[in-house]
Amino acid sequence: MEQICEDLAAEHAALDAVVADLDETGWATPTPAAGWDVKDTILHIHAADGMALLAVKDPAAFEDAKVALLGGASLDGWFVDAATTSGAEVLARWRADREGMLAAFRPLGPKDRVPWFGPSMSALSFATARLMETWAHGHDVATALGRELPVTDRLRHVCHIGVTTRGWSYVNRGETVPEGDVRLELVAPSGQTWTWGPDGAGSTVSGTALEFALVATQRRHLSDTALLVEGELARDWLDRAQAFAGAATNTDPAREGLTVG
Repeated sequence: MEQICEDLAAEHAALDAVVADLDETGWATPTPAAGWDVKDTILHIHAADGMALLAVKDPAAFEDAKVALLGGASLDGWFVDAATTSGAEVLARWRADREGMLAAFRPLGPKDRVPWFGPSMSALSFATARLMETWAHGHDVATALGRELPVTDRLRHVCHIGVTTRGWSYVNRGETVPEGDVRLELVAPSGQTWTWGPDGAGSTVSGTALEFALVATQRRHLSDTALLVEGELARDWLDRAQAFAGAATNTDPAREGLTVG
């Protein structure tokens, strides 16, 4: 838990550095996620981090909030109103809640269960999912502003979720998960090779960890990458890969980015 919390804190800091100097015009910059500007995006992360903090600290209160939200209330409006709150205030609130969330995560055991909007998750998976979402939305923000997020080996967490949600990508569409294994061999930012799946699998994916992470989080269409995809199982999966919860969505080849729940 200490390692994932350190990596999550570093991912927060990387995105914070991208937006810290923005004026209100900058906060209003549209992102590749249709209908969301930079402020909307940080507000979404802030709200989700705040709900994560509530889920750990007061599960009963979280369940009450969950019922309200699933009944039609907006997650992004749960804490602040985007229309009446400045970007600087959204940033300040996100900083406070993300620190509270990390403080709540650190004492947990990696297998402790945390309630969420779908099934409960292990604390380790839960913290990893928060890193994945921060990174994916951070990519949208950086792209919108013409800035760069550092590409680091923290991407392993995003890639791992991308792999472990292969089955989810089918189930979420009401489809049967095909039988068979897919082997991944991805080049990390550090130059290491990361692998998932057994040697000798009939379907394989190889290329950079960054491009796989972008595809798995629906930030880039497979056809716009140099990933080498061999075998029907691998291509079938990457055509519908979805590393995040929420309704089934597909990447639009005409643009990067989709709204992530």
